[in-house]
Amino acid sequence: MKGVVVSLIFAIVASALICVSGIESPQFSVIHTESNFEIRLYRDTSWMSASSREMSFEKATKQGFHRLFQYIQGANLNSSRIRMTSPVLTSIVPDAGPLHSTAYIVRFYLPAKFQNSPPVPLPELNLQPVYWPSHCVAVRQFSGFARDNNVVKEAENLAISLSRSPWANSTDLLGHDAYSIAQYNSPFRFFGRTNELWARINRFKASGYCSDSISTF
Repeated sequence: MKGVVVSLIFAIVASALICVSGIESPQFSVIHTESNFEIRLYRDTSWMSASSREMSFEKATKQGFHRLFQYIQGANLNSSRIRMTSPVLTSIVPDAGPLHSTAYIVRFYLPAKFQNSPPVPLPELNLQPVYWPSHCVAVRQFSGFARDNNVVKEAENLAISLSRSPWANSTDLLGHDAYSIAQYNSPFRFFGRTNELWARINRFKASGYCSDSISTF
């Protein structure tokens, strides 16, 4: 019973944070648009990441975000409270699982205040800060809730759309994270939800528009 109450409180607080207007998001420019996807160039960004070996996308996202939520609520060496940002990004690392993944990585975008010097997370949270230099992603939007079954379908749809466009064979499916699911809304918002499927673009196949690298602090 205690565990249920704690989970409910966590969900309510997380919901309240995600619903705050004017929260920060990574900045980007749209460099190409098709009817059902677009190519974005993102600026340099820093994220806090939580890896998970769960086979389920939904379970991995919940588990990873729970650890990240503790971090932004003060479970760091500075005891700093960090404002909620969007999106919550779940990246899928290739090889096994529903999207042939060996792992999922749930990422929290660090606010501008902490982009260059994120508070060090408590060791027991097993979190890792990650810096992404400027890079491109192909983005497909979809509505409703992001589930194990529909994220697979959305990835397939994006792959088909890309194959019929000037960006055919440009995605980096063998990179650090072939696909990412970006979720922008509270779990308690049932209508008008916005999710995105991101596929990283290989910089060597993108006519000089994109960079493609990732590093840890």
